[in-house]
Amino acid sequence: MSEIKKFMYVNRKAPYGTVYALESLEVVLIGAAFDQDVSLAFVDDGVYQIMNGQNTTGIGMKNFSSTYKALGDYEVTKLYVEKESLEARGLTVDDLMELTWEDEDDDYEEKPSIRLVSSAELAEVMADQDVVLSF
Repeated sequence: MSEIKKFMYVNRKAPYGTVYALESLEVVLIGAAFDQDVSLAFVDDGVYQIMNGQNTTGIGMKNFSSTYKALGDYEVTKLYVEKESLEARGLTVDDLMELTWEDEDDDYEEKPSIRLVSSAELAEVMADQDVVLSF
């Protein structure tokens, strides 16, 4: 039996205007459904993908941001947000969606999925992955 590989999906693009954000989310959900150890990183304009209060009415695109709230159900519990990317855009972690997962080993307590990390810390996490895919 092969060991589970660690996959990190790096999200660098804004959520709308290209297919990258939606495609990344779909690949993440598929990978998680096949028992991959999946994590996501949000850097550069990718931090906008998990912002609160997204409204796509004016651009005529479907708002898929609520799908991020399902990640915990797929055991995707490690969402790394680069602190420098937030700061460069005038954002804080309070501007992001509250994304959680239920820890079945801790009486199903809801725990936060978002981990705010520096670029140096993110580099260390990336170095520990078997596969890193950038979107």
